Amino acid sequence: MKAFEYEPIFKKTTLSNGVRVLTEHHPSSRAVSVGVFVDLGTRDEPADMVGAAHFVEHMVFKGTETRDSYEIAKSLEAVGGDLNAYTTREQTCFHGTCLKEHLGLALDVLSDLMCNAQFDSNDFKKERDVIMQEINMAADENDDYIFDIAFEMAFKGHELGRSILGTPKTLQHITRKKLFDFYNRRYHGENLIVSVVGHVSHEEVVDALSRTLSLRRRAVPAVARRRPQLKGFQKVVSKPSEQTHILMALPSVSIKEKARFESYVANAALGGGMTSRLFQKVREQLGLAYSIYSYGQPFSDTGLQFVYAGTSKEHVQKVLGSMAREIERLQTKGLTRSELQYYKTQVVGEVVLDADDTESRMNSLGYNEMLFGEYRSVDHTVADLERVNVDTINAFLKKHFELSRAGVIVIGDVSEDRTLTQIDKIIG
Repeated sequence: MKAFEYEPIFKKTTLSNGVRVLTEHHPSSRAVSVGVFVDLGTRDEPADMVGAAHFVEHMVFKGTETRDSYEIAKSLEAVGGDLNAYTTREQTCFHGTCLKEHLGLALDVLSDLMCNAQFDSNDFKKERDVIMQEINMAADENDDYIFDIAFEMAFKGHELGRSILGTPKTLQHITRKKLFDFYNRRYHGENLIVSVVGHVSHEEVVDALSRTLSLRRRAVPAVARRRPQLKGFQKVVSKPSEQTHILMALPSVSIKEKARFESYVANAALGGGMTSRLFQKVREQLGLAYSIYSYGQPFSDTGLQFVYAGTSKEHVQKVLGSMAREIERLQTKGLTRSELQYYKTQVVGEVVLDADDTESRMNSLGYNEMLFGEYRSVDHTVADLERVNVDTINAFLKKHFELSRAGVIVIGDVSEDRTLTQIDKIIG
């Protein structure tokens, strides 16, 4: 399957201070998406500054030398565009989408955030309080909070187990000076990748960024990342809740392993959509849950396969048992040729459809450059998926869908001792 009727034109330039500029030209697109990726996430923070990357994400939007917070918010919104940011455990991204005629504005605003943020003392104090509220809100959202607990337990004692938001204790230790120094040392040079996708001129993008981002010095190198050792776990959090939330976590592959393509197909079969094993069994046949799904979380040197369900407290054991049986069935019996073809076609279709979205391609370009230092076309990804066969997918399932290595968390209005006994009986 060809992703495009035409082949997008990819170009890359490295500025004098190490900033990498990537563009993918889509001549038929009226939208353009710009992302400034920082090769820095929660796992790269100093031990006494957990939550710093997310805090910086907030602070750059509070004001620069030339724009206050309202002017930053207004900049792209006034022309129908969007300006936002996100922080993960391995990267931070500041991004905007707008019409192609406003590309210069998007580049200028994002460069301003990277170069000229002020970190005003009053804004710093207010934004720390805002993040404290964000932490409290996240703890109330059990269907999200359960994943934070899973990371903490699976990567116990490792930087990947940290909360992206930080904790009230760690935030209190971060001073305005420490955070501003962190921004000034790390948000520069070779730590930055600018990814632009749409109807764009590479030369014009490079010219614009050469007048802004190239003025920033080379960044202070990050401390080398430690490879984590995954740990199994069983945990029950008993608290008042209408729904009981169940999460299983299995060790999986990193984004750099070839078997990641098998992992995409395996996830689709397990719980990636409405025709997946889990959805059909637990929701359609048994009616035990409204929300049940799976997804893979790869990192640069490890990975997890998650399986989530929300159910009533009376059905916890049945849902856990159904999850376990579907995982075991895939591990022992694998996929047939027809099943493999079905789920592989599904994943390929999703990849190709995503390719029509400039923001999706912008993220893909930046992510691939950060991890592999190279351009991967959509057709290249499709070809890798097409190479998945019965032998490789079933070898992957045999190796990675080992139930005895699963971690399990349950949050809800349940008895801790009784639920732990149920988990131990089912998982072993």
